[in-house]
Amino acid sequence: MKIIRIIKEMKAVARELKSEGKTIGFVPTMGYLHEGHISLVKKSVQMADVAIVSIFVNPTQFGPREDFKEYPRDIKRDLEILEREGVDFVFFPDENEMYPNGYKTYIEVHDLDKKLCGRSRPGHFKGVCTVVLKLFNIVDPDMAFFGQKDAQQAIILKKMIEDLDLDVRLHVLPIVRDKDGLALSSRNEYLNPEERKAALVLRRSLQKAKEMIKEGERKVPRIIQRMMEIIGKEPLARVDYVEIVDLDELNSPDIIEKRDTLIALAVFMGKTRLIDNMMVKIKNREVKFME
Repeated sequence: MKIIRIIKEMKAVARELKSEGKTIGFVPTMGYLHEGHISLVKKSVQMADVAIVSIFVNPTQFGPREDFKEYPRDIKRDLEILEREGVDFVFFPDENEMYPNGYKTYIEVHDLDKKLCGRSRPGHFKGVCTVVLKLFNIVDPDMAFFGQKDAQQAIILKKMIEDLDLDVRLHVLPIVRDKDGLALSSRNEYLNPEERKAALVLRRSLQKAKEMIKEGERKVPRIIQRMMEIIGKEPLARVDYVEIVDLDELNSPDIIEKRDTLIALAVFMGKTRLIDNMMVKIKNREVKFME
């Protein structure tokens, strides 16, 4: 496994790989890897000739009051994991390499970036799209792997790829959860034992929504109300949002019908903001859940 820190070197490696006819699989990360990241890495190693992972805590996707400086980092451990998983190259640039003095260009996917997480994290998805597009240009992947836990991010990046005619195929893999059902996240590291236990209320609220839909409930306000009631019983929880939206425009319907639907929520446990979601597909009266 080779570690590359310079953009020109990474681009040269990508050009050489492409000249040899090899496919490149790419997993962009901010490091502090967990089993969710590893599931993406495994799929990349499996599907592509060459697997490349980036580690870069991207400052442009953090707000001024967010946790950029505190975001957990452990590059030694990350590199050990990636080498064990058979990754070929790790792109590990520093901030000055990615955003040199005088940098002024940013990418936005309008409208979609103002909904759900975008309302409470203004500018977040502009930072995400900017860094991902830069990484795509540097690594030149044939396929890139993201997790469903960041469902809005995946929807926005798919739209960016479509609108900008990028030659990369996005693969969105299922959420990886701890044994008790909590969605894995690097930010789970912030939770104290009491908050960690309380955080299971996110999963319980989604399970209630699933139960209601299975029993025939289709009215969105009723499902959201019941989810809010469950979360409201947890004293440590503070709701950012609980929403049910379509997967195209992230608009909220009154009734869950035939369109693919996302049930998404963001909840604070103390100072830690956690997200989770579930997708619902209804076809010919058959209901399927992706969670």
